[in-house]
Amino acid sequence: TLLTATPQDMEKELGIKHPLHRKKLVLAVKAINTKQEEKSALLDHIWVTRWLDDIGLPQYKDQFHESRVDGRMLQYLTVNDLLFLKVTSQLHHLSIKCAIHVLHVNKFNPHCLHRRPADESNLSPSEVVQWSNHRVMEWLRSVDLAEYAPNLRGSGVHGGLIILEPRFTGDTLAMLLNIPPQKTLLRRHLTTKFNALIGPEAEQEKREKMTSPAYTPLTTTAKVRPRKLGFSHFGNIRKKKFDESTDYICPMEPSDSTGDSHRVYSGYRGLSPLDAPELDGLDQVGQIS
Repeated sequence: TLLTATPQDMEKELGIKHPLHRKKLVLAVKAINTKQEEKSALLDHIWVTRWLDDIGLPQYKDQFHESRVDGRMLQYLTVNDLLFLKVTSQLHHLSIKCAIHVLHVNKFNPHCLHRRPADESNLSPSEVVQWSNHRVMEWLRSVDLAEYAPNLRGSGVHGGLIILEPRFTGDTLAMLLNIPPQKTLLRRHLTTKFNALIGPEAEQEKREKMTSPAYTPLTTTAKVRPRKLGFSHFGNIRKKKFDESTDYICPMEPSDSTGDSHRVYSGYRGLSPLDAPELDGLDQVGQIS
């Protein structure tokens, strides 16, 4: 009965009114039915709240905890799920997308994020991509920007966002650190250190992105709006099963993971193109604010 139950059935028959509690149940039942061993299923909702600390978004811990978002649910979070969890900032959506992507690549290893400095002599982008928010703050201290480091708390800045999001540049970081625009030398120092950190490939990619005609810089104020449904969709809403929404924040496309092997951080690029149409959608709605 559970296998065939629609979200409406779960609400009516079982009294589960919380949409994400229903989603959690649907995914768990589905996993039992398909007998698929997903590594993400080993990560419980308590682990997810600690992960929010690591990616620099502790302000959402209560909502995620209350919704009992666990590792398996992270894989299937949609844009609208995040809006339900009160995550409206476009930057925070991108932060969560990149962080889930890092988890995918590391096969949901619960310890894949680095919190403490290790060997600093030859950092590669494939290491930086696994930095936690705290680790990024440590790096700022190492490049003589310690006084600005605390401004990164709650910003959603982690290694995955820095490396994988093409629109995240040294200027974006300066803005989040609240370094005044008139402090040009300080900003130039930050940009130089930032570009050295991300490596030539990621720097080139960011530069190409900035020169594309449709480029809009990331801002701290852009908001994500819920998707508008066209008239043609209304007939399908009732029929559609809850778990069939494919508007995932971080879609999985394992078939692509073999491509791009020449890249230093190729594994991070293959899974899902980070310029996925989902986030192009976010770009457009984001500019309304």
